[in-house]
Amino acid sequence: MALSIKHLFIKVKPGSAMLELKTLNLKVGHGIEGDINADPISPRHVLIVRYDDIFNLSIKPGELRENIVFQGIEFDNFIPGALLTFDSGAAIRLTFHCEPCKRIAHLVKSLKSIQGKRGILGVVIKSGQIQVGNNFQVQANKFPALSENPYERFLNFIIKIPTGKVVTYKQIIKGMGVDNSYLRAIPTYLKKTSATDYPVHRILDSKGYLITYVNQQKNLLETEGVKVLSNSDLLINLNNNFVDFKNYLWEDNTIYLK
Repeated sequence: MALSIKHLFIKVKPGSAMLELKTLNLKVGHGIEGDINADPISPRHVLIVRYDDIFNLSIKPGELRENIVFQGIEFDNFIPGALLTFDSGAAIRLTFHCEPCKRIAHLVKSLKSIQGKRGILGVVIKSGQIQVGNNFQVQANKFPALSENPYERFLNFIIKIPTGKVVTYKQIIKGMGVDNSYLRAIPTYLKKTSATDYPVHRILDSKGYLITYVNQQKNLLETEGVKVLSNSDLLINLNNNFVDFKNYLWEDNTIYLK
């Protein structure tokens, strides 16, 4: 059986139902044009599922909030690290499995039954238009697979932050490819990592403030040329250090393109 696209979907606004389309425009360093999940630094531009998997689980196309449903691709070749190429020139790098969560629990008897079949996330690495019925090619193990462990993806992301640049919690969430609920986990990750050589001093909270439990953060940032400002609140006698992060924000649209 030829490898082909069976269904295409897009999500246009938060909480909305998936909109089924006949074509999708894929844009490198962005994602799907018009989709709310498009983001340059995210490793989850698209969610792809195999038709055989959802058919066997009696799940209708679109219910897993996927973007692409493929037919004909073997389970053993549909793995993180694979490269998918289309006749239009578009290409997608598969990054990591989409973890089963409570949002889809009502669709299956148990989340365990859909483990490994929830779909695989991917990044658009070449632009082009794809259409229902188009054939495609797959090359397994073309790229390193991203870790299925969010903490390891956190480490993988922060080691890329260059000297003299900073990121915020929100950017880390996007770069890890996790839900906003993981914002609560970032302080735990930072405390866990603070005694290592990872550049955690280049991480700010979502408003640009320094992190109190990151050792020597102010000195380390200033040594790298980052200007640390002070916001004094005399009423409660607090001195909060922060960075006008717009001047130092690290943004790299290519981190998952190679």
